[in-house]
Amino acid sequence: MHKLDLTGVACPMNFVRTKLKLEELQNGELLEVILDDGESIVNVPRSVKDEGHKILEVKKLKGGAFSCLISKG
Repeated sequence: MHKLDLTGVACPMNFVRTKLKLEELQNGELLEVILDDGESIVNVPRSVKDEGHKILEVKKLKGGAFSCLISKG
């Protein structure tokens, strides 16, 4: 599984970085993206899903950030 920590990165750059990372992966590979609360955790999963990938899990982490587990579609 690959991991991308985007805490502190503002919208829409966090989606852009997520998209670029997903382009490096093969279909079916997993990417865990760590995102801040607010716009980031609302917009990134929705945009990733719109691009044809699967959101497997979104969970809140200690400290207020979120983990979004994505399967490349």
